Formats: sequence, C-alpha cells, structure tokens
Amino acid sequence: MSAAVLRLSFFFGILCVLGVVERAWPRHAAPPDRLRRWRVNLGLGVIDVVCVRLLMPWLAVDAAMWVEQRQWGLLHMVPFPPIARGVLAFVALDFVIYAQHRLMHRIPILWRLHRVHHTDVVLDTSTGVRFHPLETLASLGIKMGAIALIGATPAIVIVFEIALNAFSLLTHANIGLPVRVDRAARLLIVTPDMHRIHHSIRREEHDTNFAFHLSCWDRLCRSYTAQPRASQATMPLGLTRFRDAAAQRLFSLLRQPFER
Repeated sequence: MSAAVLRLSFFFGILCVLGVVERAWPRHAAPPDRLRRWRVNLGLGVIDVVCVRLLMPWLAVDAAMWVEQRQWGLLHMVPFPPIARGVLAFVALDFVIYAQHRLMHRIPILWRLHRVHHTDVVLDTSTGVRFHPLETLASLGIKMGAIALIGATPAIVIVFEIALNAFSLLTHANIGLPVRVDRAARLLIVTPDMHRIHHSIRREEHDTNFAFHLSCWDRLCRSYTAQPRASQATMPLGLTRFRDAAAQRLFSLLRQPFER
C-alpha cells in the first residue's frame, strides 16, 4: 500500500468515527449549520490537496527518500539505534510544527494565511482541514526543509504525516474527555479541550496552546493555558472579524488573506 493511500485510509476512517461521536455527544453548543460548514471546510481541504499535487514536485516522503539516499541530516552523523533515531526524528519534527504554528501567529503575512483556519466560528473535526492552500504549501516547504536538516527516514515521515492528520481531526473535534482522563492525557498529548482554548475569541487565549501532538512544547515554551475564562461548552470561538455568513463561504475564505 502506498503512503498516499495509507494516509487517505486513516484520514477518512478517523473523520467518519469522530463525525459520528461529536454528533452524538457534542462538547460545545455549536449552532446547527453542520452540513454547510462541512461542505466549505472539506472543500477547502480538497483544494489544498489539488494545489499540493499540481504545484509541488515533491511531497514530504519524497524529500525523506532523497535525504536517505544521500545520508543527509543531523541524525546520520551519530550511529543511533533505529528506534532511538525514529523517536528523535518524530519529536524534532513535532517541535518544528509547534514553532511554525507559533510563527504563524506572530508574523503578519503568515497570520493572514493562518487566520482562515481561525475564522471558523464553530469548532469540530472538519476544522482540522480548514487551511488556506498557500498556508498548506508553505507548511510543506518548511516540513521538507526540517526533514533534510534532521535526516528523518521515509518510514518515520509516513508515521508523522499520519499522526499529523489524525491529531488535526481529533484535537478540533467537538468532543470532550472525562476531566480526569483529559488531565492525565495532557501530560503527554494535546486533547480537544486543550486545543479548543487556542480557538477562543479572546486574543490572550488563542495565542496559546500551539502544540499539535506533544503538549510539552507549550509548557516548556510558556505558551500553555490550562482552562479558558468561559466554560468549554459555551466559550465564543473564532475571531471578532469575518463572523457573518458571507465571510464563511468557500471563495471568501480563498480571497480572505488578500483583503486589507
């Protein structure tokens, strides 16, 4: 099975499961416009995939194969055991994604791209694919540079890509874990309640909790918020701008980064 088919299979499997679960047991009191939002968000995700396939000659796995053939990267300089090398590569790539996400909020031109993701006034698993194509292309370029620098193997890159897709769907899902389970899980990974704070309408809250997989980066880099001021079930989400129905249409989202 190719890496693309494997990723796609995991993606649709997780999307379907989370879609059913959050419909049955929603954590946040979202307005009843789910079908329209899913069409827009998944449509944006399809455009992302098409743009990557048409405009990028390589994908992350291709970059890893090229690096592996030439024995490039920091991890090739020291004879680590395969398991240790894989763990180090995964952790290093995860930190790169954290750092990139934080820069998306700090650099104005990058924020224009990333805010398309944050203008969703409702949060559910479909938000996990709501990214502007230019942000997706920029992220892929950064990821490939990190792969070359680290020396990650193709197998680890495939695992990381599957985890990245899975966690994007999971952490945006409109579900909640029991309090004790959530508290224990946050010691290692990002949970839906932890990431929902990142989508708060409050600037001081949405500029925290940047991590994707490992929650430790937010604690180590002092960007962690444990709980929002409002209740998880009723906290306002999104941005103060772009809240009307017209701004939530597919073509409006594609045009949004170029608006003043």
